[in-house]
Amino acid sequence: MLNADKIFNVDDKNFEQIAFEVFQFQYINNNIYKSYCDLLKKTPSNIGDISGIPFLPISFFKSHSVMCTKKYDKVFHSSGTTNENLSKHYVSDINIYEQSFLKNFIDNYGDPKDYVILGLLPNYMENENSSLIYMVNNLIELSESNDSGFFLKEYDFIIEKMKSLARENKKIILIGVSYALLDLTESKNLNFENTIIIETGGMKGRRREMIKKELHETLKERTGLKKIHSEYGMTELLSQAYSKGDGIFSCPNWMRVFIRDINDPNFLYSNNKSGGINIIDLANINSCSFIATEDMGSLHKNGNFEIMGRIDHTDTRGCNLLV
Repeated sequence: MLNADKIFNVDDKNFEQIAFEVFQFQYINNNIYKSYCDLLKKTPSNIGDISGIPFLPISFFKSHSVMCTKKYDKVFHSSGTTNENLSKHYVSDINIYEQSFLKNFIDNYGDPKDYVILGLLPNYMENENSSLIYMVNNLIELSESNDSGFFLKEYDFIIEKMKSLARENKKIILIGVSYALLDLTESKNLNFENTIIIETGGMKGRRREMIKKELHETLKERTGLKKIHSEYGMTELLSQAYSKGDGIFSCPNWMRVFIRDINDPNFLYSNNKSGGINIIDLANINSCSFIATEDMGSLHKNGNFEIMGRIDHTDTRGCNLLV
């Protein structure tokens, strides 16, 4: 039987087996996904391994309710200016999302209590339908520090706070959208020695677009840090990948990345090829775990991956990715 414990304790030995169980479950219980699989004539009875499992185009989250159950705890929306073109992710069990992002964070950075977590993002009350803000809000609460919080646009205040935290030798995680990190780091009098910067992408029209390499080089030059971290996630997923520098992302055990030929979506490349990014996110147990994104990237032999931008015909995502 599929449950959260089984999902989050997956390893290399049983990933394919559990992924196939998830596919069978979603084929039976997700009408939208079943219809898509049937259209491709791909069913649990005629697929030999996970490479044959269909990946649902991510655009379906804009046009359909992609879910295995009729009940849900939360609906996450993508960012945008109109409701007409927003992705919606119906989350039937918010505890699964919380388990996913907390276990992944601990695996990468340790206990949130070890840090003061500063968010250069809108606060939760301003955007409670953002999965990213929901995650950061929870991490702020779990840090149990009165200094943690959201401080978008409060640059003078956060500069003074960071100076005070530096004097106290406290470890800081500064997580935020790209334009806000650029705005903040224009200050010449900040000490980033005990700070991890995690950028989540997104210029949102505030600054000219920059490729990640240029953004990271600018931030490194301004802060003196050797590495700039990144978070790669999206509304349609309940898991994230983190990069601890050099633009190379690693997945938690319950998430895998594949690269597809953008001219033949059913063909998956081997390593070191660039193409469209397909993701298996087992935490999406009650929506769809097999997603064909609109992002370009390349895959390393060890399963890590790099982001190269957007596929040309798609609109720019509001956060979590630079073009």
